[in-house]
Amino acid sequence: MERFGGGGGGGTGTGGYEAAAEQLSRQQERHYRLLSELQALVKALPSPCQQRLSYTTLSDLALALLDGTVFEIVQGLLEIQHLTEKNLYSQRLQLHSEHRGLKQELFHRHKEAQQCCRPHNLPLLRAAQQREMEAVEQRIREEQRMMDEKIVLELDQKVIDQQSTLEKAGVSGFYITTNPQELTLQMNLLELIRKLQQKESESEKAFS
Repeated sequence: MERFGGGGGGGTGTGGYEAAAEQLSRQQERHYRLLSELQALVKALPSPCQQRLSYTTLSDLALALLDGTVFEIVQGLLEIQHLTEKNLYSQRLQLHSEHRGLKQELFHRHKEAQQCCRPHNLPLLRAAQQREMEAVEQRIREEQRMMDEKIVLELDQKVIDQQSTLEKAGVSGFYITTNPQELTLQMNLLELIRKLQQKESESEKAFS
């Protein structure tokens, strides 16, 4: 009886081992497929970027993408980036509209003042109005410069957030940097992940 029971336990252990081996085999197959797809996508990138994306880098990236979590993280980060860009663009348009309204109001006010002004006072009035218009235009230029600086700072911060999040998620090639070459490489990696996610999504729809 004991022998039979021991045999049963051994059977369960073997079954567990087989299940684990099967899962490992499935992961290896998925890793190989993701790596092959990444290698195919890399061919569309500029030659300098292709040279930077070694087999090891792509293999590490494929490993990070295995469970699909990174796909979700990247999608979330890109959605935040698009919302931020849309919001900043809207703020800039609003500021431009306010400035246009301000100049139109000033122009009409100056025109009315000139119509009511006595001829001999007109040169003095026009000189004063010219100074006022120049002051308003200077203010507009300053406000536009401050808005542009704000946009650059906010977009830079979004890039840092993306770098930090993806580094913590273990995605190869991502860390906080302002090096233009590294930023280009990271943008290409993001594009690879996005395109691979699209292919995965289309593949799932085809089999569903």
